[in-house]
Amino acid sequence: MGRSPCCEKAHTNKGAWTKEEDDRLIAYIRAHGEGCWRSLPKSAGLLRCGKSCRLRWINYLRPDLKRGNFTEAEDELIIKLHSLLGNKWSVIAGRLPGRTDNEIKNYWNTHIRRKLVGRGIDPTTHRSINQEPAAAATISFSGVEIANSKQAELQDYTVKNEILIEEENSQQVHEAERCPDLNLELRISPPNYQQEQLKNSTKLRLHF
Repeated sequence: MGRSPCCEKAHTNKGAWTKEEDDRLIAYIRAHGEGCWRSLPKSAGLLRCGKSCRLRWINYLRPDLKRGNFTEAEDELIIKLHSLLGNKWSVIAGRLPGRTDNEIKNYWNTHIRRKLVGRGIDPTTHRSINQEPAAAATISFSGVEIANSKQAELQDYTVKNEILIEEENSQQVHEAERCPDLNLELRISPPNYQQEQLKNSTKLRLHF
């Protein structure tokens, strides 16, 4: 049995949002909060789907959204996080205040991928595209360089673990909200016939 649609889509507006619709959505959320997106359109007097209202607010109308082009620092942070997390755009967006996951994903596909290729780096593996086989390469590191390299690897590992732990904790909170507490205290005991055999065996030992 599938989930029922979020609203009656037969009589909803499609296409670009008007300024009047934007203003109405903003005014309603300022007065009442986000609440339930399924019932919000009707309460706000909007002929829109609940999903459409949610995406419009999150991606375009939120007051904390960051406008304008990405900075060089944001570019480098996205590259760093992507090397650690892959395409987990929502987790990456959590580290860039004011940016949405969809915005970052689109920016990655249209700009950063080309930037990395221009640097000779594979956007998927984050390794050099023209890297020679390890056997043919002769690399020499000083003690300081090795220590710095290990420290950087440890720092990356720590950052990745912190981000994944935050994501896991967030998921656990959502699961706890959805699922009631269950009593899982269980006792395991042998079947009745095994208990009878144990009693008989004990009696025989006492008799002899």
